[in-house]
Amino acid sequence: MVKRISILVFGFLLFSCSTSNKVVEKKPLYEVLATNNNGGANIKFYEILTEPKEIMMLLGDESLRKKIKKDDTVKSNFLILNSGPTKETYNRIKVEKVVETEKEIIVYIKDTQKETEIDLSDENIIYPYTIIKINSKKPIVIK
Repeated sequence: MVKRISILVFGFLLFSCSTSNKVVEKKPLYEVLATNNNGGANIKFYEILTEPKEIMMLLGDESLRKKIKKDDTVKSNFLILNSGPTKETYNRIKVEKVVETEKEIIVYIKDTQKETEIDLSDENIIYPYTIIKINSKKPIVIK
């Protein structure tokens, strides 16, 4: 009886301590979470969200709540690119590329805004914005 129990314990230990190769999913450096043609602010700005309290405000948006996990607030930074008012039918601000260096994350932005004055009383004005998740807590530089 003692032999059987010791064999079972040994077998259990042998299989429970296996060296199975777990595949670690590598996340992309950045993800575009939302690009909307309306709903942004009436000024052009770029905002970097780094603090968990700042990032938690994004969870108030129904569509973003599904894309942001709880641990993203401590493992990721977020970037809000607000285009300001426009009559153009597409978002003028695009992310060209994102590069990670030893010390920081560099986000290259292309803004195709035309140099025209917008009449804010016009009903055809839209307010595009983009929200990006950077899968790193390194400081972000926008170029």
